[in-house]
Amino acid sequence: MKKILVLLSLVAIVAFVSACGAEENEGNSNNETSGTDERWAEIQDAGEIVVGTSGTLMAASYYDGEEESKDQLTGYDVEVMREVAKRLDLDVSFEIMGIDGMLPAVKSGRIDVAANDVEATDKRKKEFNFSEPYKYSYSTMVVRKDDNSGISSLEDLEGKVAGGGATTIYSQIAEHYGAEIKTYGNAPNEAYLRDVDNGRTDVIVNDYYLSKFGVAGFPDFDIHLHPDLKFHPTEQAVVIPKDADTLTEEINKALTEMREDGTLTKLAEKFYNEDASQKPEEEIEELEGLDL
Repeated sequence: MKKILVLLSLVAIVAFVSACGAEENEGNSNNETSGTDERWAEIQDAGEIVVGTSGTLMAASYYDGEEESKDQLTGYDVEVMREVAKRLDLDVSFEIMGIDGMLPAVKSGRIDVAANDVEATDKRKKEFNFSEPYKYSYSTMVVRKDDNSGISSLEDLEGKVAGGGATTIYSQIAEHYGAEIKTYGNAPNEAYLRDVDNGRTDVIVNDYYLSKFGVAGFPDFDIHLHPDLKFHPTEQAVVIPKDADTLTEEINKALTEMREDGTLTKLAEKFYNEDASQKPEEEIEELEGLDL
């Protein structure tokens, strides 16, 4: 009888220890799961992060030179991502594509992330993770100098032709106010700006910094930034696959370091001649009734 009791006691102890071990392992497993994700593991294994960008968006992502080569791709978003990759001890490669295909490419896994002055909207956050913002801005319009293309308010967009990408927030805003959208695919800034100058289109609704840079790059065009209209404050961030939480955390760590040590400010001032990494101080009109 004593032998049976001893045996049962040993079985109970083994079962208890096994249960504790399983519980501990389960806890470790959960901790590992919360601290990693498949995309981040794949990127670490490859030693490289693949970034989608357009290469046609001055001064965010463009080629600095006549020939399109890897070394000549530059711009604020491009250099931000080069620095992020460096701080994550990764190589970086850029996949050139139009903005309309960029978000689907993140979702499908063709690219790891996208960086192309993409606005982090509430609607997009339902489908993607976003990093902390690396740029703050607002929307304005490029119009003809002589008469502001007949536009003095957002309501005056009705019946106008606006140049833009089919799926951009800016085109959604213009369309909401009654403009007809002329799309260009992955065309350079010059194509958009020239059409406002020659009257094929009336207006470009776009980011303030990008518009300012673009207009300055073509002084012979009869265009300027609308002197009165500043609306829709924006935050631009890295687009990351949904639930890739560790990848998001790692990119955010790098961006936080870059903000704290002044790297973001330095890069923003280099490309925009203003610190676009900080929120603008002026009052910007909020837009109502748009599901962006």
